[in-house]
Amino acid sequence: MTTLQEDALPPGLLEERGEARLHLGGTERKAGWKNLNAQPSASVDFVGDIRDLTQFGDASQDMVYASHVLEHLGYQKDLPHALAEIVRVLKPEGRFFVSVPDLAVMCRLFADRGATNKLRIAVMRMMFGGQIDPYDFHFVGLWDEYLAFLLFKAGFSAVYRVKSFGLFDDTSELTFDDVAISLNMVAVK
Repeated sequence: MTTLQEDALPPGLLEERGEARLHLGGTERKAGWKNLNAQPSASVDFVGDIRDLTQFGDASQDMVYASHVLEHLGYQKDLPHALAEIVRVLKPEGRFFVSVPDLAVMCRLFADRGATNKLRIAVMRMMFGGQIDPYDFHFVGLWDEYLAFLLFKAGFSAVYRVKSFGLFDDTSELTFDDVAISLNMVAVK
């Protein structure tokens, strides 16, 4: 079991490779990637729930990507089950790129004595979801140690914290008041 490392990343950890790449919650087309989303659209290849990846075979994916998706699952049962499903579909040495709102950062932003009500409302929405549809609610807050614990418990052999994936222009790159609000990690099967 490898501990979190921000500086000493293995060579090639962030490279796109392999032909089977699955973007959980994906809504934009990108060459080499297939999108799975609970809501159908023209850019969605597979309609489904990340808690049930049975439409994908064991060890069938080289890479799995999820940006601001895991926080939509309950931490008692659904989140551990979804992570186990991701481990199952990844090939040996496969990588899971995961980004979630960083609860530690959210708390610091909210608790800042200089924070305006407008800022606090924006942070509250990032913590609990925008709540614009039934899928846009957050059920868990995640920070680095807890997410790493869940990833290791699910069966990943190494977990690395990274500043950026460089894969998609999405919420994994989001800053608020010049503060990066996402916790970005790469977990290796």
